[in-house]
Formats: sequence, structure tokens, C-alpha cells
Amino acid sequence: MIEEKPSATIRSRGIYLLPNLFTVGAMFAGFYAIVAATHAKFDTAAIAIFIAMIMDGLDGRVARLTHTQSEFGAQMDNMSDMVCFGVTPALVLYEWSLSGVGKVGWLAAFIYTVCTALRLARFLSMDDPEDKRYSRGLTTTAAAGFVASVLWFCTVHDISGDGIKSLILVMTVFVALLKVSTVPYRTFKDFDARDKIPFLAVVVMVLALAFIALDPPDVILAVFGLYVLSGPITSIVHFWKNRRT
Repeated sequence: MIEEKPSATIRSRGIYLLPNLFTVGAMFAGFYAIVAATHAKFDTAAIAIFIAMIMDGLDGRVARLTHTQSEFGAQMDNMSDMVCFGVTPALVLYEWSLSGVGKVGWLAAFIYTVCTALRLARFLSMDDPEDKRYSRGLTTTAAAGFVASVLWFCTVHDISGDGIKSLILVMTVFVALLKVSTVPYRTFKDFDARDKIPFLAVVVMVLALAFIALDPPDVILAVFGLYVLSGPITSIVHFWKNRRT
């Protein structure tokens, strides 16, 4: 009698749906921003980038709250960041302004995209995940937010990209280099919403939200602009303090 061997059980592998839906939603918003830019709807493209930022910020938090973290989700989020905050801002800037400077324009857009890839690769392989207060270089999300805020501000105030193409060229390269620099930026990842805060802080937050609602393009540009400049300014201040010491 021939003994039958037990059949090997194949363990099915799946992916968590909820956090990856937010990731896919971020990718959709980033892709839609490119489509909107090709139709010269640059204000819509800027808002789509902001939506991608919100969706990108939610996917990780949803995964932690629902205990659905996975290696697949981490890799999916990394690819989404490359599309939404690397390729999308570069192409939108090229359609809006950089195309007016010819070959130098698309080279600047390419530098922005490559610096995003380098930034993400360094974050995954070299940066210390235990130091949550500061990041080395400008984050890809903050850089995309600054680009979107500049675009939104200019479209609302009827400032054409062709009229300030030289300034946008310098800005694109400057922001790209900040992403691969070692300039420290505050991440606010150590902030826990479950911790107790003073009542005055709540009042300040409400006033800040009201101020943003009053004139979103101007206020958001001011916020992102100050954040982008905070890294170099802090580095210069520390340099002079150390030199005096």
C-alpha cells in the first residue's frame, strides 16, 4: 500500500486594505496634479498636491492605529512619495514655468526628481530612525508643499510662470539641494496629540486655523517659506555660535 504524502499547505499572503487605500489615494492626487498641469489648471494642480500630502500623512497613522503596518505598505508608501513629491512637483513646475528656459528648465526639473530619489534612498538606508526630532535635509513632503504653495499663490495673484521663470529656476535647484543636504529640520514627530497641552496653546491653534482660512494662499506660502528657510538660518546661527566659542 502506497502511503500518501500530506499535501503542503500554501499560506496565502495578502495586504492590508485600509492604509494602502490612503497611499493609492495620494498617488491618484499626485497623478491628477500632472494631468491638471497639462491642461493649464495650475491652481487645481497645487491643491491636488496638498491633498496628496494629507493622504500621505494619514496612511502611516491609520496603519499604526489599526495595527496594520507591513513591509509592503512601507515600500508602497516610498514609491508613492517618489511619484507625488518627486515626479509631480517637477513636471508641474516645468509645465508652469521651467519650460520657458529651454533645456536648463527640464534639467532643473530632473535635478529635483533625482534629489527626491536620493533623499528617499538615504532616509531608508542611512538616516537614524531613533532621532525623531530632526531630519537631515528638507523632507520631500515639505519641499512639495512649498512648491505647491508658490504655485497656488502665483495663480491666485495672476503671476505668470513665464514672468518669473529665472526665479523659479533658482528656487527649484535650491529646494532640490536642500533635500540632499545635511541641514537639520524640525520634524515635529515627537509631538503626541494624546499629551496634555496648555489651554492657551489650544486658543493659539484655533486662531492660526482662522488666520489660514482668511487667506489660504498667502498664509500657507508664508508657513512653508519660513519652514524652508528655518533650516539654513538655524545652521548659520549654530555656525556663528560655535565659531565664537
